[in-house]
Amino acid sequence: MKTKVNEISIKYQGNFKISQAPKITSSLSASELLFSEWNKDQIGLQECFKVMLLNNANKVKGIYEVSTGGITGTLVDLRILFAVVLKSLTTSFILAHNHPSGTLRPSEADKRLTEKIKNAAVLFDIKVLDHLIITPDGNYFSFADEGLL
Repeated sequence: MKTKVNEISIKYQGNFKISQAPKITSSLSASELLFSEWNKDQIGLQECFKVMLLNNANKVKGIYEVSTGGITGTLVDLRILFAVVLKSLTTSFILAHNHPSGTLRPSEADKRLTEKIKNAAVLFDIKVLDHLIITPDGNYFSFADEGLL
């Protein structure tokens, strides 16, 4: 009996020219773009964790929803996060999640997760530029701006 294995294929397909992609120049520009793309019916109900994928010129390749959770938290599987980052040939990224409560203060769990992701990214020579907490009214907290990254 012949052994069979699955063939693995990796494909990244964009639907627009990268020259037309928005360029991230600050935490404000990143938060505005993320907020504009967030589902307004859900942002005040449950936590969601996303990653904004960037190329070397800080142009946005895409935004991927890594997980959706409950009212006070969501689980982030680093293997899924980095599968997306590596598959898209991303050179840097910005993490983001919402706080339905409107609180802009990061929890200890938020800080630990950010550090864990940052340490993993170093192994792949990929930069974590920021981690943003976004509230239902569009305010944000930037780990990078506050020196926590």
